[in-house]
Amino acid sequence: MAHLLVNPSSPRGTILRVPGDKSISHRALMLSAIAEGESRIDNFLNGADCLATSAALRAMGIRIVEQGATTVRVRGTGLDRLQRPAQPLDLGNSGTGMRLFAGLLAGQAFDSVLTGDASLSRRPMGRVIDPLSRMGARIDSHDGLPPLTVHGRRSLRRIAYSLPAASAQVKSAILLAALYADGICEITEPATTRDHTERMLQSMGVSLERGPGRIRLAGRPALEARDIEVPGDLSSATFVMLAVLLARDCEALIENVGVNPTRTGVIEILSRMGAELRIENRRLAGREPVADIRVASSRLHGIEVDPTLVPLAIDEFPALFVAAAFARGTTRFSGIAELRVKESDRIGAMAYGLRRLGIEVEERPDGALVRGGELTGGTVQSYEDHRIAMSFAVAGTAAAGPVTIRDTDNIETSFPGFTDCLRALGADITEMEAVPA
Repeated sequence: MAHLLVNPSSPRGTILRVPGDKSISHRALMLSAIAEGESRIDNFLNGADCLATSAALRAMGIRIVEQGATTVRVRGTGLDRLQRPAQPLDLGNSGTGMRLFAGLLAGQAFDSVLTGDASLSRRPMGRVIDPLSRMGARIDSHDGLPPLTVHGRRSLRRIAYSLPAASAQVKSAILLAALYADGICEITEPATTRDHTERMLQSMGVSLERGPGRIRLAGRPALEARDIEVPGDLSSATFVMLAVLLARDCEALIENVGVNPTRTGVIEILSRMGAELRIENRRLAGREPVADIRVASSRLHGIEVDPTLVPLAIDEFPALFVAAAFARGTTRFSGIAELRVKESDRIGAMAYGLRRLGIEVEERPDGALVRGGELTGGTVQSYEDHRIAMSFAVAGTAAAGPVTIRDTDNIETSFPGFTDCLRALGADITEMEAVPA
């Protein structure tokens, strides 16, 4: 296991890019696989999670050719010509991969098994199994936990389904199954969630009706292969933004970042905390909004985070906990109970780690109160969660003493080159194979 040692640093201004968006890379692979013809995916995220999705599709007969580190070509077979995999499909640590594949495989003509690592095996899948079962799918699990056995040769029927909680993964799983359904499926969501699946389906020629909180999709469409340019991942850019915000006299420009309005809650929250952030050079990459983000050192202050922004920033809350730790005053987080069933219990992990570094945190079932102060040095656990690891690494750049983060191999799942990116900003960060007990 690798560990990181981060010393107090003096980040400097620079221009940089972050790797491709993880959510979009997953969807680009899956939808290209069932499209007609060959798709080219540029700026593909070659992190562990997306590579697991690629391996699973290859195991089902999809030809995927890598052209350099971040470009892949996918030869689609159409909706009905995936092949039965010889072995269980191992999705590693990818909850997105497992939930989306559950929807995609529910309409196939063969049985398949979805499995993953110890962390993924503890993540709840009932929220996906329930709506898919209502469509006629049969999915076996261990009391709602992986591995999942998805039985094929099922006739999927149309469904009108109201999501009990906002979840882009559940919505996307239903949409993927809806491609194989008889009739029109309708999904209603209680709050806006990321809409990458809808945008990509439309770019591939699928007629999709969208209204406020509602999506309708007719089954059995033909998907047309497309060249897809994946924007930089805003979730990854958040760590760069945070490092600059916490520094002194620093400014950076992060180029080519996805700014889909269903993802920009983190920008709104940081701006309300006093962050100096500016969106420049807005444009489109296919149907996805892209821009450059200019960020400068700022004095942050505590706020009460608006719960309506939670679905628009669900992956960025570990970084926001760090922002709150350095802010003047108290920041109140609520409505984030979903974080307890991510790769780790992210509320508990961040609260415990920040306390270890001298910050007062009052943990709540669905959130926390974080009282800003000075972070001391110390050793914290990543809980084998990439976003926990990266959040504390950024915290270390502005702490009063060195911060060691244990077990950081997981960073590769979403941000290959993370340490090099922080070094480019001027961070003093060292990778180690062992740390003191």
